[in-house]
This record gives sequence, structure tokens and C-alpha cells, in this order.
Amino acid sequence: MKAWILSAGEGTRMRPLTANLPKPLLPVAGKPFLAHTIEAVRDAGIKEMAILIGWQGRRVKEYFGRGDAFGVKLAYEEQMERLGTAHAVGLAREHVKGDFLSVNGDVVISAKAVKGLIEFHGKVKAPVMAVAEVKDASAFGVVDLEGDRVVGLVEKPKAPTSKLINAGVYVFPLEIFALIDKTAKSPRGEYEVTDTIRLLMAQADVYAYRLPDTWIDVGRPWDLLEANGILMRGLKGRVDGEVAKGATLAGEVVVEADARVLDGAVVHGPTIIGRESEVGPNCFIRPATVLGRRCKVGNACEVKNSILMDGTHVPHQNYVGDSILGERCNLGAGTKVANLRLDEESVKVPWRGQMIDTGLRKLGVIMGDDVKTGINASIDVGTIIGEETFIGPGAVARGVIAPRSRIY
Repeated sequence: MKAWILSAGEGTRMRPLTANLPKPLLPVAGKPFLAHTIEAVRDAGIKEMAILIGWQGRRVKEYFGRGDAFGVKLAYEEQMERLGTAHAVGLAREHVKGDFLSVNGDVVISAKAVKGLIEFHGKVKAPVMAVAEVKDASAFGVVDLEGDRVVGLVEKPKAPTSKLINAGVYVFPLEIFALIDKTAKSPRGEYEVTDTIRLLMAQADVYAYRLPDTWIDVGRPWDLLEANGILMRGLKGRVDGEVAKGATLAGEVVVEADARVLDGAVVHGPTIIGRESEVGPNCFIRPATVLGRRCKVGNACEVKNSILMDGTHVPHQNYVGDSILGERCNLGAGTKVANLRLDEESVKVPWRGQMIDTGLRKLGVIMGDDVKTGINASIDVGTIIGEETFIGPGAVARGVIAPRSRIY
């Protein structure tokens, strides 16, 4: 069986993190998000895969190449027009010769789940859809079952009849392509794979495989933090760089080659310190933190549950919690990021024209690339800062700040 991985979206919902970097290459748990998907599929026993690419697809191809470094064989297909999920699945027809695994490239899925799905398909010998249980199903495709058989599939219903949702992972037969050709455009002008699956259900039984572990759809910037935490649970510590005698590593900590942990630094795992990065002296890094390459966390700083992308510096008397900082950012001395509302209610964020509840008790900042802050700047809870913005000395940043802004 071959795998088809859909990773062609522009990632506009992930801005400002995807202003310069394609979504499949966003770093999570120390490697690009797409790498985790490839490895999960590989570890489930599938070694041949084709990846659907789109915006900045050249960079994806350059990073993964033919798949040699991952122990797989990779092919690519470019989606020139974004015409919907059914259209995206349909582009697999030149790459597969029988039943195939189709995986949405923005979901977190484990090798255990993929292997279980394939084994279930072998048992029922029929098309299979992975399903996951969520608290609020209204934002997803809701699935109704009779036993293990799918009997209903409704996209984003106002009143969901089930907490089970379409998890974006399938085993499809070749017959799916003829049905995609018959699929009409939805009211929003796209060819939806859920409409194709309903056509499939009219001529064959479609079965549901319940995912055995945590599932998440990474559709919004702060979802990366949850994905990061999930994917770091199995981290095994190692030290390939330099750790001073006066530093303390506790739990599973990865110190990559040419990284340095200086005296007085305390690092609690799971944490990854990327190549050529420097931690310390006298700082505290708490669990679920990832530093990319050439990062700096300096004196009297504290970082927890955060992703710092390549070249970003948190050098002097800074606090960063529950945040994502893009590439080449620099915090001035004394800059602090708030991550908890005073009333301790869940954090609400102005996003895509409306105020939404993230459901998170703690959320700091989502910061684009090349952002600089002055001394003693403050960043409020749930702030989103566009790329190349300056936050001046003593300034307070909050809400959504457009790219290349100047805040004084």
C-alpha cells in the first residue's frame, strides 16, 4: 500500500508563522511538522509515499528530497489550483495502483494509529475513515455510526448528532477517483471529499476506525503548542553538545551538536535545544520547550512550553510562556510575555475578523519572523504580532498587530 499526504495549503490560517515558511515546514518537537507525518506512516510499515505540495512547494521538495534520510521513497505532485479536498485526493490517481492511505497533512497522527487503521482495513476489506471524538464537533465533519459502519456524514452541522468527527485519514479504493469526477461543487465552490464519500457510501459500506490516541487538527497558530506537547511525550534525552558542570538537566533533554548549556542553567524536559544554540548562564527552561538552531536563552530568563524558531534570542531578564516566536526575533532586556488572564478565564483572541475563545487557560504570544522589542516592553495575553514589527521600549503590545508595525 502507498500513502498520499495532502500538504498543499497556503497556511493562511497559520499567519504570521507562515508568512515566510510553508506550513509543512513549521517546526514542532524539533523537526518540521510534515516530518512527523512521514515518520508515523513509515513506522506503520508504508515506505512509498507521494506528497501533494503547493505554496513554496520547492522548499518542501528541497528539504525532504527523495526521502532517503527518512528511510522512505517520496514522490511529489503540485496542486496548481486549490479546488477543495476531493480535488486534492483526486490528484493521487497517477501515484497509486490499488487501495491507498490518504492523510491530511495538518493532523497529528501516530504510527500506532496508522498501523491500526491499516489492520482494520485488512479485516473489513472495505473503505475506512478514521474518526476521533471531540468535545465540540460543530467545526468538523460529524460522523454517525451503526456499529463500525458509517451511516451519516455532515460537514460542520449547527447541531451535531455525534461527538465523532472525520479525522482526515482514510484508506480509499481506486474507485474513489471515478466518484471524485462525479462530485459536484459545494455551496462554497469547492469539491469536498465528504461529498465524494457520501457517493461512495451509496454503493459500498464505509467503515470507521476509532483512533486509539490523541488527535489534533493543526489549523490555528496556537494549535502548534498542543501538537508540540503531544509529539514530545516520547522524547528520549541525549547530549551531543556541551553541558557545563554547573548546569542541571532534569528529565528528557536533547542537547544537539554544537549547542551549549552554561553554568547555572536549569533545564527540565521534555526539552530540545537545537544545534548551535546557547542556554544560560543562570536561566530556567521548563518542559515542552523547543529551541531551534542558533537560539539564545540568556541570563535571568525563563521559558516554558514554547517554540523558539531558528535564530531567535531571549537574552536578558525575559519571561516567555506558552508562546511561539518566529525566526530571528530578539527580545530587549526586561521584555515580558503575559500568558494568564488575571481572572484566569480562557484566553480569547481576535482572529480572522472575530473574537474567538481558544479554550486555553494559558497562551502568550504568537510572533512572526524578525520581530524586535525594546527594553521593558510588555506583551499581553494572547497577542498576535506580525512579521518585522518593532515594539518600542516600555511599550505594551496587545491584540493583533499588523506586519511591519511600529508600537511606541
